[in-house]
Amino acid sequence: MPADMPSPHADCFRLHPVAPRLAPMFGFALLTASCLLASIALACATPFAAFAVVAAAMLPLRPALLVVTGAWLVNQGIGFGALHYPADGSTIAWGFVIGAAALLATAVSSAVLRVLPQGRTPLRLAIAFVAAFAAYELALFAATPLLGGEGAFTAAIVTRIGLTSAVWLAGLVAACEIVRLVRPFGRKGAMSA
Repeated sequence: MPADMPSPHADCFRLHPVAPRLAPMFGFALLTASCLLASIALACATPFAAFAVVAAAMLPLRPALLVVTGAWLVNQGIGFGALHYPADGSTIAWGFVIGAAALLATAVSSAVLRVLPQGRTPLRLAIAFVAAFAAYELALFAATPLLGGEGAFTAAIVTRIGLTSAVWLAGLVAACEIVRLVRPFGRKGAMSA
């Protein structure tokens, strides 16, 4: 099979900005760069549900989980290193809860994308996003009895974070489509590798 042809199972993953063998590295670069921007711009409102959907739409589950873990690590590094989050037990625990919620959102996105019928990619991504966002927020909310922070789950705040995440998803999908159309790693790059 030529290196630039998608594998037979790749059709269930609708974002194909680069050749399948480059997809994990591209996904990692895209999401960690996006996480860097989001972490600086949004501090603790990084759009992990959007990241989860893009990773799940581009990659099989295991690599998607690894890519989202990388984005979470970038987020935590920026938070504790550049934004000077307090290094206390509660903040560190919330960091791990955010990571677990991001991984749950990725697994949910992957499952939703697998069960939905092929075609209508924008609708599939929207449904996966709603499911991922719900899973992410519910996982965070489930930690509030132990860690506090119930006040961050008002309808206004959750709606704002949801809309921000939806905009990030649209931007990430647009970036993937632009890369796919430009094909920086097209046939020549795939043949020479």
